[in-house]
Amino acid sequence: MGLVPGDIQAGPLNVEKSKGKKKKHSEDGEPGCWIKFRFIGNCLSPRTTMEGSASETSTPYSESRSTNASNDATNKSNDTSRGQPVVPVVTSSTTTNARSTPSTPNLSEELKVASQLRKFSFNELKLSTRSFRPESLLGEGGFGCVFKGWINESGTAPVKPGTGFPVAVKTLNHNGLQGHREWVAEVNFLGDLLHSNLVKLIGFCIEDDQRLLVYEFMPRGSLENHLFRRSMPLPWSIRMKIALDAAKGLAFLHEEAERPVIYRDFKTSNILLDADYNAKLSDFGLAKDGPEGDKTHVSTRVMGTYGYAAPEYVMTGHLTSKSDVYSFGVVLLEMLTGRRSMDKTLPNGEHNLVEWARPYLAERRRFYQLIDPYLQGQFSIKGAQRAIQMADHCLSRDPKSRPLMSEVVEALKPLPNLKDMACSTSQFEAIQIERMASSSKSRTGNRVPVASSTRNGQHARSPLTPNGPQISPFNNHLYRSPKPNAGKPQH
Repeated sequence: MGLVPGDIQAGPLNVEKSKGKKKKHSEDGEPGCWIKFRFIGNCLSPRTTMEGSASETSTPYSESRSTNASNDATNKSNDTSRGQPVVPVVTSSTTTNARSTPSTPNLSEELKVASQLRKFSFNELKLSTRSFRPESLLGEGGFGCVFKGWINESGTAPVKPGTGFPVAVKTLNHNGLQGHREWVAEVNFLGDLLHSNLVKLIGFCIEDDQRLLVYEFMPRGSLENHLFRRSMPLPWSIRMKIALDAAKGLAFLHEEAERPVIYRDFKTSNILLDADYNAKLSDFGLAKDGPEGDKTHVSTRVMGTYGYAAPEYVMTGHLTSKSDVYSFGVVLLEMLTGRRSMDKTLPNGEHNLVEWARPYLAERRRFYQLIDPYLQGQFSIKGAQRAIQMADHCLSRDPKSRPLMSEVVEALKPLPNLKDMACSTSQFEAIQIERMASSSKSRTGNRVPVASSTRNGQHARSPLTPNGPQISPFNNHLYRSPKPNAGKPQH
């Protein structure tokens, strides 16, 4: 994801040219604004771009400049995209379908608008985001750019920033890999599915070739950013709370919704956090209706993110709810270890998190070698053992052996409140000595220590990724992860 100079291109990127490519941002503000303006043009239709450029010429350029602080925040959130090429989906026969037509003559037939959704005009959303200015930009994904806006709490009228109700406005990138079909899927699924652990879709805009979605604003951003891009680690209790919330969201989709839904894109960047660290699932562009009646699976082209997709789905294209369970196991493992699902900055044999972790999952006495060293022993021993056991079940190579998400929810419920901290035991002291010795050997062998490389390593992408690089698009405020028992953030 991101707005990184030199990496900004429309459509699929060339793997060879993009790989490992890094350029520095200037921290002065003006270059950053220029890059943002250039990139935002891809998120809106040609008509809007022309209107925007005309309006910008009549206002002072200084109004569009970001402060150094906001530039720093943007630079940090944009790091996600570096070295992450987007390549076509698995086989050549599927790549022709990667882009969706931005408009369709059968719109009224396929768009099932829920009664509670608000219908916005394009001008209302333009005003609510201050004409899609760079200062309002929250992030960018395969769908398009996302901007922060302010609207009336009970209507669609734009209001002055800081008043009314904050929202995230997601635009359709007309040059992107996701398009009309995914936009329709978002409206149909999130407009109909209401749950405390799903991001709320407030409304939409469909006007000429414009496609925009309006969501509740999630002030803490994504789990991905908190796990991998914060100077302070997420406390153990909050990690387990987030895991429980995310499990509840999947359990609702699989077992409680009127029609079962397979999420198909469960990953850390799609788990968003509100001010109290309540987790909600976002981005339903790849979601599919689950099998009904005597059907055992849904046959579909393989889409998703490499490292999270279930192996049987990758091999056969047969999609079931157990595919989501596998993805949940990967994310749970990321939360336990502090490592990414795929990280090629690590030594050979450790690039794939699941394959590296399997030997430790099978031996209970070696569980401590999986736990994120940044926690420094501030984790529950019993909780860690139970969470690792659950991750092992979710990652079973046999889909039928994986648990239901409702069973995962019940197993995770006690974990956030367990107090048997590892740092108070003599065993943890032995663990620390062993880790120090291991890190010393790694340094002498010119290998990067695990603790530092996983925190700064990039999220390797693969042919399974149809969406392009993504960070959480709903917030770019860089909150520091709280210490245990910290109070609520100040707003």
